[in-house]
Amino acid sequence: MKKFVIGVDLGGTFIKAGIVDETGNIIIEDSIPTEAEKGPSHVIEQISKIVNKLNENFENGEIIGVGIGAPGQVDLQGGVKYPPNFPGWTVVYLAKEVEKITGLKTTVDNDANVAAIGEAKFGAGQKHPNFIMVTLGTGIGGGIIINRKIYRGPTGGAGEIGHVSINFDGPKCNCGNYGCVEAYVGQRYLSSWVAEELKINPNSKIVEIVNGDLSKIEPYIISLAAEQGDEFAINVWKKVGFYVGVMLASVMNLFDINVAIVGGGVAKAGKILFDSMNETVKSRALKPIAEKAIVIPAQLGNKAGILGAGALVFEEIS
Repeated sequence: MKKFVIGVDLGGTFIKAGIVDETGNIIIEDSIPTEAEKGPSHVIEQISKIVNKLNENFENGEIIGVGIGAPGQVDLQGGVKYPPNFPGWTVVYLAKEVEKITGLKTTVDNDANVAAIGEAKFGAGQKHPNFIMVTLGTGIGGGIIINRKIYRGPTGGAGEIGHVSINFDGPKCNCGNYGCVEAYVGQRYLSSWVAEELKINPNSKIVEIVNGDLSKIEPYIISLAAEQGDEFAINVWKKVGFYVGVMLASVMNLFDINVAIVGGGVAKAGKILFDSMNETVKSRALKPIAEKAIVIPAQLGNKAGILGAGALVFEEIS
């Protein structure tokens, strides 16, 4: 009998889930509001509700397990630690609780690790046994794939590349450190920085697109302006690529890995961003790494959460 898994993408606003087969097809998918403000017990109920709904209505094969991609650090016992935008969460043993309600073997990991596992099995990483995964969004997430397996470290916290400092005297990050790459290119920081710069660059198309309301600036707005040839917007993406490239050069040197795969909302900026990241890595990484270094786009797009969580289960049973 053909085997299937349920992949769950736990977001602050919505929980997305789907039944995934071994080749990376999503057979059925659904979503449900997270309602994170109601606390961890309610979120566990919501996850279990959507999992049970998918499982009960599926008759085409055997569901062998559930994978969950969750924000925040996840320890090796499946404890989700202090996820952002989830009030009342300290350490919640999410896999154990969902498994108790659904009766299905459940595995949980950090959402960036899950994205890396998904790209390794179904996406841009299929041809690359070793790579660094970067997710550029509200924060900067990372996952490290070595010999086609995720590297979690002794406590499950490996891959926090968003908190690599690229300037010891830089802006304070919400983690408490200074100069983290996330404090330069995380979505909120980026939008705030661009809004400040526009005060002295008022002729940018960005100002026109948001009708002068700089609080509305988001990465897709900057990309719209860049596509229209706006020099300021183009330079924003070049600078973002430079900052990420500086971080990647250090991480590549550390792990002796010459491939990086970049996904997430900010990565939709496209060629300008990727050209800048590639140029920076090639100019800053050690020569043996720089000669073969490539930074390429992720392939799974907005299905990365579901497919990655599904791949997590297949990885566990392989």
